[in-house]
Amino acid sequence: MTNEKVWIEKLDNPTLSVLPHDFLRPQQEPYTKQATYSLQLPQLDVPHDSFSNKYAVALSVWAALIYRVTGDDDIVLYIANNKILRFNIQPTWSFNELYSTINNELNKLNSIEANFSFDELAEKIQSCQDLERTPQLFRLAFLENQDFKLDEFKHHLVDFALNLDTSNNAHVLNLIYNSLLYSNERVTIVADQFTQYLTAALSDPSNCITKISLITASSKDSLPDPTKNLGWCDFVGCIHDIFQDNAEAFPERTCVVETPTLNSDKSRSFTYRDINRTSNIVAHYLIKTGIKRGDVVMIYSSRGVDLMVCVMGVLKAGATFSVIDPAYPPARQTIYLGVAKPRGLIVIRAAGQLDQLVEDYINDELEIVSRINSIAIQENGTIEGGKLDNGEDVLAPYDHYKDTRTGVVVGPDSNPTLSFTSGSEGIPKGVLGRHFSLAYYFNWMSKRFNLTENDKFTMLSGIAHDPIQRDMFTPLFLGAQLYVPTQDDIGTPGRLAEWMSKYGCTVTHLTPAMGQLLTAQATTPFPKLHHAFFVGDILTKRDCLRLQTLAENCRIVNMYGTTETQRAVSYFEVKSKNDDPNFLKKLKDVMPAGKGMLNVQLLVVNRNDRTQICGIGEIGEIYVRAGGLAEGYRGLPELNKEKFVNNWFVEKDHWNYLDKDNGEPWRQFWLGPRDRLYRTGDLGRYLPNGDCECCGRADDQVKIRGFRIELGEIDTHISQHPLVRENITLVRKNADNEPTLITFMVPRFDKPDDLSKFQSDVPKEVETDPIVKGLIGYHLLSKDIRTFLKKRLASYAMPSLIVVMDKLPLNPNGKVDKPKLQFPTPKQLNLVAENTVSETDDSQFTNVEREVRDLWLSILPTKPASVSPDDSFFDLGGHSILATKMIFTLKKKLQVDLPLGTIFKYPTIKAFAAEIDRIKSSGGSSQGEVVENVTANYAEDAKKLVETLPSSYPSREYFVEPNSAEGKTTINVFVTGVTGFLGSYILADLLGRSPKNYSFKVFAHVRAKDEEAAFARLQKAGITYGTWNEKFASNIKVVLGDLSKSQFGLSDEKWMDLANTVDIIIHNGALVHWVYPYAKLRDPNVISTINVMSLAAVGKPKFFDFVSSTSTLDTEYYFNLSDKLVSEGKPGILESDDLMNSASGLTGGYGQSKWAAEYIIRRAGERGLRGCIVRPGYVTGASANGSSNTDDFLLRFLKGSVQLGKIPDIENSVNMVPVDHVARVVVATSLNPPKENELAVAQVTGHPRILFKDYLYTLHDYGYDVEIESYSKWKKSLEASVIDRNEENALYPLLHMVLDNLPESTKAPELDDRNAVASLKKDTAWTGVDWSNGIGVTPEEVGIYIAFLNKVGFLPPPTHNDKLPLPSIELTQAQISLVASGAGARGSSAAA
Repeated sequence: MTNEKVWIEKLDNPTLSVLPHDFLRPQQEPYTKQATYSLQLPQLDVPHDSFSNKYAVALSVWAALIYRVTGDDDIVLYIANNKILRFNIQPTWSFNELYSTINNELNKLNSIEANFSFDELAEKIQSCQDLERTPQLFRLAFLENQDFKLDEFKHHLVDFALNLDTSNNAHVLNLIYNSLLYSNERVTIVADQFTQYLTAALSDPSNCITKISLITASSKDSLPDPTKNLGWCDFVGCIHDIFQDNAEAFPERTCVVETPTLNSDKSRSFTYRDINRTSNIVAHYLIKTGIKRGDVVMIYSSRGVDLMVCVMGVLKAGATFSVIDPAYPPARQTIYLGVAKPRGLIVIRAAGQLDQLVEDYINDELEIVSRINSIAIQENGTIEGGKLDNGEDVLAPYDHYKDTRTGVVVGPDSNPTLSFTSGSEGIPKGVLGRHFSLAYYFNWMSKRFNLTENDKFTMLSGIAHDPIQRDMFTPLFLGAQLYVPTQDDIGTPGRLAEWMSKYGCTVTHLTPAMGQLLTAQATTPFPKLHHAFFVGDILTKRDCLRLQTLAENCRIVNMYGTTETQRAVSYFEVKSKNDDPNFLKKLKDVMPAGKGMLNVQLLVVNRNDRTQICGIGEIGEIYVRAGGLAEGYRGLPELNKEKFVNNWFVEKDHWNYLDKDNGEPWRQFWLGPRDRLYRTGDLGRYLPNGDCECCGRADDQVKIRGFRIELGEIDTHISQHPLVRENITLVRKNADNEPTLITFMVPRFDKPDDLSKFQSDVPKEVETDPIVKGLIGYHLLSKDIRTFLKKRLASYAMPSLIVVMDKLPLNPNGKVDKPKLQFPTPKQLNLVAENTVSETDDSQFTNVEREVRDLWLSILPTKPASVSPDDSFFDLGGHSILATKMIFTLKKKLQVDLPLGTIFKYPTIKAFAAEIDRIKSSGGSSQGEVVENVTANYAEDAKKLVETLPSSYPSREYFVEPNSAEGKTTINVFVTGVTGFLGSYILADLLGRSPKNYSFKVFAHVRAKDEEAAFARLQKAGITYGTWNEKFASNIKVVLGDLSKSQFGLSDEKWMDLANTVDIIIHNGALVHWVYPYAKLRDPNVISTINVMSLAAVGKPKFFDFVSSTSTLDTEYYFNLSDKLVSEGKPGILESDDLMNSASGLTGGYGQSKWAAEYIIRRAGERGLRGCIVRPGYVTGASANGSSNTDDFLLRFLKGSVQLGKIPDIENSVNMVPVDHVARVVVATSLNPPKENELAVAQVTGHPRILFKDYLYTLHDYGYDVEIESYSKWKKSLEASVIDRNEENALYPLLHMVLDNLPESTKAPELDDRNAVASLKKDTAWTGVDWSNGIGVTPEEVGIYIAFLNKVGFLPPPTHNDKLPLPSIELTQAQISLVASGAGARGSSAAA
């Protein structure tokens, strides 16, 4: 391979790490303004035995800093001697390990010449890949004794370069930077961080690279102090008491103004006295009818003064108010009621009547003691609550209480509010607020933002959304006015701006979505608005510019917080257009979160060491620290422990000395000073001035076809298109249940001339469907946006569909209603295809590209409006199953034989056609080359990964046998993959045991949003696979986390708690995929294994059990060795075989990934780790009732055989073992590893084994019409059925496998299993049952499987009644329903 090709391969798809910058990147000349900052590095002047290469030392520091401030583990740097360094950094490395890695990489680079410019290389890549623009290969550099200009390269504009100057017998570091991007303050901080980091690393090279502090002496004062007193005891009183005081001080002052509706020509105004009196009546009614302090009262509400009255009435009664919006569907309303469990209910007359479904739920499920059915304040200030049977109003008897306070005492920790936020499985979480927070911040806000009693506030927030509390309580605290618009004013484009202008509103609270409604198609300015407070979502520069175009005197305040932080938020103020017309121009596209308000801190915490606050620029997780946090989630104690945490920077009772008891009546409702943090889950970093900016969120990071994608990044780029007004990108499942990127957007209707160029006619018969209308009418705009994005996004991050809409749906809270934005149905896509004129230009395509295009279009589910050579098979609507069909159609129509993996490697028309050209010109198939390419690396990769392991592991000793143990001891077992088929049985085997003197607790790793969702997933899997027992629940603790991350992404505290608790690790989780190459399976199957194994390196000694696969043996060497051993009378491949004879030759990515994992585990065993590698073959249905994973290869073969009516004559024996026995081997080896002083292998083999054709022919024995054919004839029959006649067959997704060389691919070496037998023998003492004789799959067992598949509807009933009757099996109805719905088709069952 030429050097040029080496570099092209090395630099494929580089991560262009960008140091956080202070100014917008220039979009026109000049792009750079070079500046230099220099500093001495005396630390490098001193000799270090371990660090002879001083350049590599400094380069290591730079790489570590880049990782800390970007989060990118793919480090790409232009370095000395015209080379590019690229490597993957690991957060757990010590500085020694980082230096060693970089030194090794530098030595490798020395052997690779770069006798060309990287501009030439980029142009070569552009030409080879036919890219629209020349790719940039790097943005950062680290040089040595080299004059360097940032614009030295034509195509690689460098942002920031470091040059180590050793020319004068000293070490001077020159920081060369683009001053159009970076401030002097930023550069000084980077220099200080470099110096500090270098000093710490050299003083102790064993330091972990992610745990060296980046807080410098000069920046410390800019950052929040997590030990500062935040006024924990400064309770200012309850908002309803403050309101009552105001009402008594100025009773005639206007409080609420409801502006006219279409049917009225005048406003309705209500004074502070009106609101106070009517709310007193409501409060006394609630108390007299049974509402107690702390009860929840649900308000079924409309937007208006009545809501204010009801809220104040509930608070005066000492109760907790919650709001339901009538806009929610009735079924959704019952969910909110179920979470809230209210004791009181108030229905506002203007909101209408409750739906009968809701009424039935209230009557059947709730215990309502107090109810007002039709509350409405009259224009004269009196209040009605609905008529009684005698004609009297329900509130009339309480009118005499209108000037009487209730006297109910509540305190700072009483709960005035119950607000809802999204939860798992569609069930919202109820957040209980605290009185401390409701009024605490208003006095500070009034001074900071000049808010007074003369201001006019607006009620624009969603009525069931917690910002509505700001709308109401802020003016009540100040004695100001609240203006209420009609729904028409809000919903009609342009009207809301007119309303703001007409009534002279001065202060408003908005979500970004509501802000877009305010400015949409608006032309009327509203100059009296002086402050707009934004909450609830990301605020963009575009949002601010549009608002200030209409409100030039408006200062915009971006407030960062959540429902859980209540009023405790941060703020960033944008100056008004009149104050500073250029202020926004200097800001980046997304407004920062800013700094905390009075006594609020945003703590950005180091993700690898939570005892550290992040330094300037470093990415960490945002925690909010304040005395005003909410109490927590109603009824979710475990989640509260995870999200509302005690401040670990101070002792728990540190602030008790501040609490002075002055006999306050509320003290009984005060829990004392609590220094708590709320864990937001957001990522952020500090700016040089101490402001915080958000950098995304974990759930904004999605994976599509193995690539990590930031949805926020996609949306940012789309929003920069000149004709995009609003946009949101989501992941939605398409018709084939594959996750797909889809963008929904609203165009700039205010630019009709520009927009008209991209509009097409829409046939009248389809224009009523907004999705179809948008896809047809604006397909040219979608195409233009895609062209726009190609210059900004990687191909895998391109949305598959861009749907243009008239407006994005909003939920009642004013946020985009994401559930309403779904992937178009096949019917909608077909309508689009039928009504769109194709605009494909044949001149763009070569002959082969044209053939590929036409072939793809013939099998894709919908025809796109236009196709270009750079379009991806997957972006055009393809998926893995269609890829199978495409490959076989290609073979049939174009006589080209390509492996299925080709489409994943070359997904575009151009690239795929080029591969066909290459194969044709070489006169052969690419199969050999692909195999060579993928088999060359896995063993080498495993050897390199071993270098990341700890030098030693604590070795665990055997457990004392149950009958010998004293006392009752709990064995704690950490298990992965518990929601899969085998994992579900492992869990059941563990928890189904009851040995004397031992009990088991399972720490079950589950991927889910929260613990509640995780447990639900685990339970559902157990029901699906027939293993669940309700008694298990008390002995299961779910562990959330990402196995591909260091410490699973857990905090140090949680990680060490787990490490110090667990006795056994069973790593069963894996991604099973028959097509994916090693590269795609490396993270889930290899890296995750290393991360799980790292749990065994710390804390108490543990046994480590790993579930591998006999796929690690699938080479010709082991097939031949097996035959030889069997001919000699031996049982088969020994468990002691080190597998080095399959270090090459494995052709499947799955087997390669398991081989790599085994190799690494064995090396850990040499370093002290004890346990076992369990190596099963095919894991089949449960022996008693056949419960199975219906997506299993062997079960698909049964169904496919029934559908085809034929089976292949293949004599191979199949290593099939029922799942319950495999689970027993796993658990037995985890408790009783076969070897005391080494980590051994236990192979699971069938006793007896069944021949493949006998397995399938069992169908005939039970009455199915199947006949045996030779394999060659069977192949033709299947191909004709599926490809030619388009007949349905369960083997369709596996055609590439079954039509290739099935007699070879179903071979299974005979296996020695003496270690498995030994562990099962020892296990007898734990179970009372000896399973050491093993078990296999007989024809009778296959009959049980067929019976199961019949019962769940996977197989049709037998066609002949004169054959063997199907065995009788027992399944629960819940299991049958779940499996029939497809639940049993998920998860991996076969380990082979």
